[in-house]
Amino acid sequence: VQLQASGGGLVQAGGSLRLSCAASGRTLSNYGMGWFRQAPGKEREFVAQISRSGVTINYADSVNGRFTISRDNAKNTVDLQMNSLKPEDTAVYYCGVYSRPSYGRVHPQGYDYWGQGTQVTVSS
Repeated sequence: VQLQASGGGLVQAGGSLRLSCAASGRTLSNYGMGWFRQAPGKEREFVAQISRSGVTINYADSVNGRFTISRDNAKNTVDLQMNSLKPEDTAVYYCGVYSRPSYGRVHPQGYDYWGQGTQVTVSS
């Protein structure tokens, strides 16, 4: 499967962006999906995860209440709506397929097929 994240950009603090993750080569409806982010010099960190059906959703404490993950299995996409953005949200954002549940939902090793990511920059 190939994942392509898009929708990133430069936004002022308090603004919004909507990221989208499109998949080709495999049906995403068979997998949970996650969004992670990685700032320069930092490890990749968990942002949000959504189950195959979309019923179960988990967020990192740092984004809970500001970000919303959703999926459209018919379109084979997973989106991340980001509101009230802060400078500390600046990072490259990646989507991944939740393929190794033994690592848990918040660990990047539980995911695969990252793709190239999309840059989000929030100015103060």
